[in-house]
Amino acid sequence: MPILQSATALAAQIEQLYQQHSRQVLATLIRLLGDFDRAEDALQEAFSAALVQWPQTGVPASPVPWLISTGRFKAIDKLRQQQRFVSDGEVVLAQIASEEAGDSFALQMEQQWPDDYLRLVFTCCHPALSLEAQLALTLREVCGLTTEQIARAFLQTPSTIAQRIVRAKQKIKAAAIPYQVPPPQQLAPRLQAVHKVIYLLFNEGYSMPCQQSAPDDGMQQADLAQQAIDLARQLLVLHFDTESCGLLALLLLQHARRQARFTARGELILLADQQRQHWDQAMITEGIRHVETALSSGRIGAYAIQAAIAAVHSESPDSASTDWPQIHALYQLLYRLEPTPVVALNQLVAFSMCHGPAAALMQLAPLLADEHLAQYHLLFAVAADFHRQLGQNGEAINFYRQALALATTNADEQFLQQRLQDLAAK
Repeated sequence: MPILQSATALAAQIEQLYQQHSRQVLATLIRLLGDFDRAEDALQEAFSAALVQWPQTGVPASPVPWLISTGRFKAIDKLRQQQRFVSDGEVVLAQIASEEAGDSFALQMEQQWPDDYLRLVFTCCHPALSLEAQLALTLREVCGLTTEQIARAFLQTPSTIAQRIVRAKQKIKAAAIPYQVPPPQQLAPRLQAVHKVIYLLFNEGYSMPCQQSAPDDGMQQADLAQQAIDLARQLLVLHFDTESCGLLALLLLQHARRQARFTARGELILLADQQRQHWDQAMITEGIRHVETALSSGRIGAYAIQAAIAAVHSESPDSASTDWPQIHALYQLLYRLEPTPVVALNQLVAFSMCHGPAAALMQLAPLLADEHLAQYHLLFAVAADFHRQLGQNGEAINFYRQALALATTNADEQFLQQRLQDLAAK
């Protein structure tokens, strides 16, 4: 029998259910209702119904199936009321009303949740959509990021992202894009966008300590990173390939450092200064196992190389013993596959660890002139650090100020401000 709770405790539980399971509920509702907007309305209706009914009836033993079933029936009722005004009302109503209800409904939902989630990912990443639309829509609908979070990941305005998401939904509906995982022969070309979505999602969670998440983010940052890892695992189970394996390895090896990356006050700790005994050794072991599998399974991709770089760091007992020549060689290989300015910057940092900051500064000018890095605060932070190491404090201060003006997280801002204070005190 359901247990009645205080209003405060119940509201907190419903909020937790929303944060943890709303994307799961939405994915299944999209399958049942065949439409993004109907499913999103049904999701809100279901949680609204929970807020009204559960104080009287208690929380159901299986709250997620309850929410899905309630959302489905709310959608059916709404369609019946609006049937004459909706062009496809009769067809859709017949389709969604035919889904089996009753005692088997909860079991059926539990069995299909993982597939529903992946169906939604691949629908959002359909090749009929532009890559930018695929990424934005998946991050919004599958992962629950706000338009502001997505805009930050893409370095664009929230209004631009919102318009992109609306157009993507319209395209899916107009083109009747199927809600399904593609057959094996069509799967490989679709994986690139899915990999990028998972990686961007992880980076959003990895970029700051979870206590810095805004209360209205709808999801804690650490949960975003773990959600990306879970999605990468599901993808690898669905279809093994080198890049899926390398991606999972990369996320695991980076996430293994999560307890050592920030102070208790949320201040950023650089890799060289992290207490490595706080790294998650079980996660590192699993990540390295996936790296070895990826590197030995045939063609090596960009994620597998990045995972190999992370593995070199993870296997080093301390910063001083890091095999920087190997890391630099791996970045050179990565640049051949992905000749981007960001990879070039990372390669230059590894080069500086091998040959010193003075030699690295001689190669920095082209990156400082690259318009693609003009808003990338880490470029200016790297330039500042090269000058700082050489005792060129005036130049370092100027570059740190440029980096601070472009920083996007509180942790980065705090770190850069501390660097400026340290230099000003000299």
